[in-house]
Amino acid sequence: MSTDAAVLAEIDSAFGGVVRPEHFTDFTHCEECAEHDALLRMRNRDNLRIEDVGNPGWDPVCFCSAEGIAYYFPTLVRLALAEPSTEFGWYAEQLLFHLYSGFTENRFFQYCGVTQRRAVAGLLAHIIEANSSHIDSSASADDFLRCHELWSDAQPSVAGDAPKSGAPLN
Repeated sequence: MSTDAAVLAEIDSAFGGVVRPEHFTDFTHCEECAEHDALLRMRNRDNLRIEDVGNPGWDPVCFCSAEGIAYYFPTLVRLALAEPSTEFGWYAEQLLFHLYSGFTENRFFQYCGVTQRRAVAGLLAHIIEANSSHIDSSASADDFLRCHELWSDAQPSVAGDAPKSGAPLN
């Protein structure tokens, strides 16, 4: 069984080189997109908090570009591996939504190269192994298993291991 520290090191290695985008959302689309973009632009990997992303009804990550998710991914993983918050619950369930929504059409999934996909698959395997009580109480076991299968079996959607524009080389 892997440790949180080992999983975080793999995630940091795979996503640590992602450059911070100038904007995180289509900020000209509407007021909500502009507000989410402003929040994410005020934060960085060191100071993004559960209070910023933990409300499923007002979650800036839902509006975030794939590059923005990749930039913040190490921080989102840290939030997911933390103990559940009294106010926001277990963030791993919300992260699961961002990893699984749209299945193979998921913008973040399509953005990631092989090394990044392997790191995400390793994270999901670790969450499944180390957090069975949280998963069982949330009734999301099937979703975690299917999401893990998606990220484990997938090949990059671009030729070879070349990342899409803005993604770090694997």
